[in-house]
Amino acid sequence: MSETTGPTEYEARARKLDAVDELAAKRAEFVLDETVYLDGNSLGALSVAVPGRMADVVGRQWGELRIRSWTEGGWWTAPERIGDLIAPLVGAAPGQIVVGDSTSVNVFKALVAAVRMAGEGRDEIIVDAGTFPSDGYIAESAARMTGCTLRPVDPAEVPDALSGRTAAVLLNHVDYRTGRLHDLPGLTAAAHAAGALAVWDLCHSAGALPVGLDEHGVDLAVGCTYKYLNGGPGSPAYLYVRHDLQDRFDSPLPGWNSHAEPFGMRSAYEPAAGAVRGRVGTPDILSMLALEAALEVWDGVGVEAVRAKSLALTDFFLECVDAYVPEGRVRSVTPQAHEERGSQVALRCDGAGEVMKRLIERGVVGDFRHPDVLRFGFTPLYVGFADAERAARVLAEVLDEMHARS
Repeated sequence: MSETTGPTEYEARARKLDAVDELAAKRAEFVLDETVYLDGNSLGALSVAVPGRMADVVGRQWGELRIRSWTEGGWWTAPERIGDLIAPLVGAAPGQIVVGDSTSVNVFKALVAAVRMAGEGRDEIIVDAGTFPSDGYIAESAARMTGCTLRPVDPAEVPDALSGRTAAVLLNHVDYRTGRLHDLPGLTAAAHAAGALAVWDLCHSAGALPVGLDEHGVDLAVGCTYKYLNGGPGSPAYLYVRHDLQDRFDSPLPGWNSHAEPFGMRSAYEPAAGAVRGRVGTPDILSMLALEAALEVWDGVGVEAVRAKSLALTDFFLECVDAYVPEGRVRSVTPQAHEERGSQVALRCDGAGEVMKRLIERGVVGDFRHPDVLRFGFTPLYVGFADAERAARVLAEVLDEMHARS
């Protein structure tokens, strides 16, 4: 800790920053306590709107209306209706997002469909070399099924790796370990210049920063809803299919829900028009309607304001860590440059697993990634500057104690 700068100054600054925070009132729309919750990049907090909505869904819609709720309760149209609520958060016009299934299932749909749309002579899939493991497993399976070669490439090296053989590129917008934000516009343009399709995983960016799917011509995108969108554990994921590709989108999982006449019960499959063809089977109504209620918190909130606060929070947290923690005990692996940073800070340190355990015991909840990374996710809708200051201060205390005992 600096000899001239103590905790009091940073606590005072945090109070001033919280006092002028235009998003501060949103915190009251979540179920929170005195814990500093910095794990919204794994599971978002519960919205106060959800319990009451779920009571109605279970008690009235399911309990009283029963089967009638597919029409009278709007259950049948929920995947597209809720997709349209997510659309402005990722920069998409209505009619391009369908909600349902898991992220992994949607990665599979998107990647196989991308290869099919790429056409003859393209037999290679490029995947982010540091991708979330599940995406890598799905990409490997999709490559085997489509007769493609799978090529892991660091995102920065993708432009040089592209060729006339490349069918599709699967990339993460934000690296789940380090919080590094990758160049979605530039990498999408590079893929298109090579004649390939760009498939983006938005799990760690949607709801935290502007994405611009339509603006940047992204072909296909997927994402979960239980992180910065606060949909709840296991809430359904979503699939984005750009308007002009929808009539060519050939899903490898053609289910009855995506049929042009789902109740015609025909033996031959005919895909529905639009984003509906991204559906598969019967949607998970309970979790889907919980997500719909959770998304109400975004009313009147612009993603640009969220991004501005996210950067201010992570800047302030890093500054506090630098002031409170003796040099050499932690090292940030999250980029300093705003254009390369998502909404989390990843710190590398010895004994990270034990450090996080002690942080949680003291009311600061982040998470640990093997072998030595502490992750702190900053959800601007409910995390404040006082939270950031307290987290850094408690981190310093824990590290001091562990160092004294070593």
